[in-house]
Amino acid sequence: MAKNPKILVVDDEASVRGSLKDWLMEDGYEVGIASSGEEAIAVARGNKWDVVLLDLKMPGMDGLETLKRLKEINRETEVLMMTAYATVDTAVKAMKEGAFDYLVKPFDPDEIELQVKKIVAHKELILENILLRRQLEEKYRYDEIIGRSDAMQEIFELIDKVAPTESTILITGESGTGKELIAEAIHGNSQRCYMPFIAVSCGALPDSLLESELFGYEKGAFTGAEHTKKGRFEMADQGTLFLDEIGDISLKTQVDLLRILQTKEFRRLGGENQIKVDVRILAATNRNLQNAIKENKFREDLFYRLNVITIHVPPLRERREDIPMLVEAFIHKYCLEMNKEMLKVAPSALKLLTEYDWPGNVRELENIIERALVIGRGNEISIEDLPFSRKDIGQGELPKSLKMMEKMHIERILNENNWNISLTARELGIDRQTLYNKLSKYQIVRV
Repeated sequence: MAKNPKILVVDDEASVRGSLKDWLMEDGYEVGIASSGEEAIAVARGNKWDVVLLDLKMPGMDGLETLKRLKEINRETEVLMMTAYATVDTAVKAMKEGAFDYLVKPFDPDEIELQVKKIVAHKELILENILLRRQLEEKYRYDEIIGRSDAMQEIFELIDKVAPTESTILITGESGTGKELIAEAIHGNSQRCYMPFIAVSCGALPDSLLESELFGYEKGAFTGAEHTKKGRFEMADQGTLFLDEIGDISLKTQVDLLRILQTKEFRRLGGENQIKVDVRILAATNRNLQNAIKENKFREDLFYRLNVITIHVPPLRERREDIPMLVEAFIHKYCLEMNKEMLKVAPSALKLLTEYDWPGNVRELENIIERALVIGRGNEISIEDLPFSRKDIGQGELPKSLKMMEKMHIERILNENNWNISLTARELGIDRQTLYNKLSKYQIVRV
């Protein structure tokens, strides 16, 4: 966006147009004026305006209609509605049509200046985010996956090779490494990309619910089944089904899944008819399935069906060179979402982030950057904004208090599992209610 944005003032009152023009020009903006909606449309067709101050009540074409037409001409133009008759209804309508905000007459020049500066900052942030994305996409981004390390570059190359095929793919790696993003990238670059991508978290559901979730059910199949419901296999027909945490499913469900992989057919719960589907299967696990086979917890024949091609995603601690780029990307993402001025990371904080072992991997890094942007008060992310210190990393010291140790451990497992309560409780070896009690006891909240 230009340093001196072009602003168009649209109002049927000459005194309002003149006052706004004078105020804005004093602030260094290039200003145009229009006395009606029709004139504003004509002016907009001949010039590109960054911001439009638009009166809501005007003879002829009113503000809402003018807003629609302006957005049709240029979606990037930001519009501030002006009205002496501010109501919730008109404000909601204007925002639905794409208005940035609205101002109530009579105006305070400082308020107008503040709103215009907010729009300018917002547009510059969007532009900066677009430029960053383009830079990353040149070499270090594959869809939403970011990485300059050799390991990630190899994964990008492998995605390129396997995406156009129909092969079943098993994605392995610790929790939080981005396995679902890789599955989405494979689907998005396949011949099925215009068809559904359906994801199921197998570990988040008990076996009975997982069965109905995957295969669907007929009306009356069980108490509470008041209507027929399609399962995820049907929903993914012609597309891709991503089975996350595949190592957590029961042996019974493994048999059902193996049958579908072999025949491409299944029955809904309570149903009699075979349903045929054309679905590509992608699966992911953070478990060692070969060990699970030895322990008789996973079927060997299903493993070989799923393990046609394996993509292993290394933990973040094994590709530390990716951390600065990931940090920058997350800062851009959340500053944009929060409409905040773009922040930087203090060198000392970035060094700490790079040295940390990241048990929760990329997911934990993203959560910590979001947290730092929420709680931080300075114009950069500092060590004080991070939930760990150099002492924690350098000396590996553990708290002396057992209570504090338990609290830290629960927080770590929660972050690793992206606050999935069921999965966290299972990994901790406790039930959900006990976990909720401990969250309350230690005042653990998601930031």
